[in-house]
Amino acid sequence: MSHVVQIKTQVRDAAAVRAGCSRLGLDAPVEGEVKLFSETVNGLAVRLKDWRYPVVFDLTTGESKFDNYQGRWGRQGRLDEFLQAYAVEKTKIEARRKGYSVAEHRLADGSIKVSLTVGGAS
Repeated sequence: MSHVVQIKTQVRDAAAVRAGCSRLGLDAPVEGEVKLFSETVNGLAVRLKDWRYPVVFDLTTGESKFDNYQGRWGRQGRLDEFLQAYAVEKTKIEARRKGYSVAEHRLADGSIKVSLTVGGAS
């Protein structure tokens, strides 16, 4: 039986953040204090391609902080791409932890279809 799921992404898993960075060819995330334009924040910092400042994730709350100056210092699409990669990687981690096999397919519209099958981790 097939189920379609939409996910509002909260970033809480450092391993999935690392996997998302690797998937997109980004530098490994860095934990610590990060200076954005107008404030300093703590968390797991990810440098997105062509962004002036990193996105910083608070893994405790799931929130993200960033300053892209309404797209002038970084396109929203890059953050959306990372959140999609994070969600796929987190789904795969959790599915494999439960013993499901996982397959993914990129669709023509840029979305990713992740299929889980009970039994046999892949």
